[in-house]
Amino acid sequence: MKMRKKCIRNGILVCVMASLMLMTAGCSETEPMSTGMSNTGTVADTTELQTEEQTQPEQTEPVTEAVTTEETVTTEEISTVYNPLTGEYGYNENAVGKRPVAVMINNIDLSLPQYGIGSADYIYEVVVEGGITRLMAVFADYTSVPDLCSIRSCRYYYPIIAHGLDAIYCHWGADQTIAQETLDRLDIDRFDGGSSTYYDWLFLNDEQRLLEYSSEHTGYLKGSALAEAIEYAGYRTDMRNGAKDAFVFAEGDEVTTFEGTPCTMFDVIFSESYYSTFTYDEENKTYKKQHSGDPHMDSATDEQLSFTNVFVLETSVSMRGVGELMDVALEGGTGYYISGGKSMPINWTKPAENENFVITDLSGQPITVNRGKCYFGITDKVEFF
Repeated sequence: MKMRKKCIRNGILVCVMASLMLMTAGCSETEPMSTGMSNTGTVADTTELQTEEQTQPEQTEPVTEAVTTEETVTTEEISTVYNPLTGEYGYNENAVGKRPVAVMINNIDLSLPQYGIGSADYIYEVVVEGGITRLMAVFADYTSVPDLCSIRSCRYYYPIIAHGLDAIYCHWGADQTIAQETLDRLDIDRFDGGSSTYYDWLFLNDEQRLLEYSSEHTGYLKGSALAEAIEYAGYRTDMRNGAKDAFVFAEGDEVTTFEGTPCTMFDVIFSESYYSTFTYDEENKTYKKQHSGDPHMDSATDEQLSFTNVFVLETSVSMRGVGELMDVALEGGTGYYISGGKSMPINWTKPAENENFVITDLSGQPITVNRGKCYFGITDKVEFF
């Protein structure tokens, strides 16, 4: 909305001369330049509270607030469109109600650093065979996924997590036992880099990395081709009916603290050699991630991974045979929600394979989550300092 001030000046100049001549000055109308300033940063919280069902409210056109001074008119646009995974404002309006994308990321030491993962809304980390971990990066807007490297194969628990988000799943191969059976049983919409259908235009090898890395650590997903691939495959792009926001988000865009235990540093432990350390950055109100003792970097931005929210989901993890694949229970358990320099104990469940995690406090009430990126560590061990 723009406000226009009209300033009308009337002046009458009267000169008395010997001849009583009368001169009258006319009336003129001018319009001052109206300026519009768009607020492109993070803004205040939604103007209404989330419902208990956590359903995503209907997104509306930007609300305009005008602040008028004597000399100028300032117009600020406040967007009510927010990312359904993180709650952050400034989200692509065309992506509202659309499905996210989940991508498998190699996390073995020999593959580091990855690139593109710092842009993910969610990162899930779970152990795989040999005590190493693998990541799953989730993006709410499938039209703005960056190039991601390096892409790796599926383990059965990852597509189950993706299915709960109604995400389109991207991977490069799969173990041919329970992972393949899970993919087939769920009939999950997916792209496999091992398929000749999408190789060479959606999944490629990074030629520069081939000079330094083994070929299995050079596969990347071409983010700009993803929307075309989804259209080509004929996959549904709208979220399924009844889809809910991931969380009840806190009011306001500032990180708020809650009643809990001070928490500035902790380890999410997956094995003797693979663990993720998080250190609280008071200035930015985020937790910076380390990979087994070293800063976990995104080489595309040369920035360390950081998260507003960290969830540790404790569960049973066991080995299926000697040195073979892992079993990870996803039915439910206890854990911690960590944000704003505090931690609180939580309960979590996954009611069905096609449902998202439900996270509550110990009394069973939904927790309120700060707006920002999230990390989920699914493990059987965490250590606080």
